[in-house]
Amino acid sequence: MKTALVTGASSGIGREIARELSRRGWRLLLVARRRDRLEELAKQLGTPCRLYVCDISREENCYWLHERAKEQDVTLLVNGAGFGLYGKFAETDLDRELEMIDVNIKAVHILTKLFLRDFMQKNEGRILNIASSAGFLPGPLLSTYYATKNYVVRLSEAIYEELREAGSPVTISCLCPGPVETEFNQVAGANSAAKGISCEQVAKQAVEQTLTGKLLIFPGKMVRLGAAASRLVPDKPLLRIVRSFQEKKG
Repeated sequence: MKTALVTGASSGIGREIARELSRRGWRLLLVARRRDRLEELAKQLGTPCRLYVCDISREENCYWLHERAKEQDVTLLVNGAGFGLYGKFAETDLDRELEMIDVNIKAVHILTKLFLRDFMQKNEGRILNIASSAGFLPGPLLSTYYATKNYVVRLSEAIYEELREAGSPVTISCLCPGPVETEFNQVAGANSAAKGISCEQVAKQAVEQTLTGKLLIFPGKMVRLGAAASRLVPDKPLLRIVRSFQEKKG
């Protein structure tokens, strides 16, 4: 039985990816800050689980988590933890933004590097980083969140090419959904500006394509087309388009 580690497993896409992996027979290491939610999820799953109540915004916890997971022969890492914060950059809370950078960037960076080294040493393993379609855009009114997801996309792409050039069987994938029905807007302090697709749909596609080694995973044709179209629009008009959309969340 193969083992996967999933951060952000207490809610949203991370939780649904854990469910999808369990349906496929994976043993799971579930990571989040909310013990009650992890325990509730573990009761619903049909495969063995180990729970790690852990705040990965703290650097030392990322190293601690990696040491615990090394003993479990993990072959799939899912970096699912993350959150956003809505508002004008001059007005949003700095401490909350720094915490977001620690979760969305620093934790992803540390865990990706540590597990990638393990996977390359044993010549087996896959990494799934959960980014967003925001990773291809500037983000007025969600500026720090969009910037963090740009980081995740570009980091994943660079690692993918290094692995490809080396002929490694290890793969890295990056999930880039558009609006999804999760707690994201509630946590970010925003309203929904568009109807999202279900977490179940996103998770199913994410797992399927990660296991085949696909680099960029776009749930839904419109998201894929939107990401491609954004590259054709000049920067200043694109900024206005994104800001106009984000204002609907206020």
